Amino acid sequence: MRHSIGAGLLAATSALAMLAAATACAPPASRPRGAAPAAGSAPAGFSPASPDSAPARPAVAAQAAGLRVAGSGTAAGRCRTEALAARVGRVDAGAGQRYAPLVFTNTSARTCWVYGFVGLIMIDGSGDAMRTRTRRESVQPRRITLRPGASAHARLHWSQVPGGSRSCPASARLMIIPPDEVAHLEIPFKATVCDDGRLDVTPMAAGTRL
Repeated sequence: MRHSIGAGLLAATSALAMLAAATACAPPASRPRGAAPAAGSAPAGFSPASPDSAPARPAVAAQAAGLRVAGSGTAAGRCRTEALAARVGRVDAGAGQRYAPLVFTNTSARTCWVYGFVGLIMIDGSGDAMRTRTRRESVQPRRITLRPGASAHARLHWSQVPGGSRSCPASARLMIIPPDEVAHLEIPFKATVCDDGRLDVTPMAAGTRL
């Protein structure tokens, strides 16, 4: 399986984005009671100022148009794939075992949060998807809020101890799907993973270190 996996994921993301764009516009505000209609033609949902109606505040008008307003009290949303950068941190080795933080950094200009587990697929040097068994650790997930520039991590663990007649293939890259997302990130990941491609992963935690 080649990069067609990634192309399919991106196509699905584009379809979701088009659907979101089609439904993102807020409904027009109704005319205040007692406000007189303007003479001539006016855009639907537009109520002109009148002596007995106060002018609309800019923040309210922007929100009615579906725009984000700084300081408007909008709650932080989930971190989308396009708002994140990923990397594998320092690998700790010992007795054939490997541990490393998979770090996400919020590269956007807004605060967002991550919660839960990532999806992982290893890619070999030829660009083919490798057998990857992602095993979730029995750790209770919790929501991690990321301000712009802040980071969170998931701990990765894999074994380099061969078992039986099975080989331990070497990966070149890692396809990562952030929690609850469809689009993926792809980063370098040169590792020899035994136990039939098993990667143990914890839920997202704050910071960049294990």
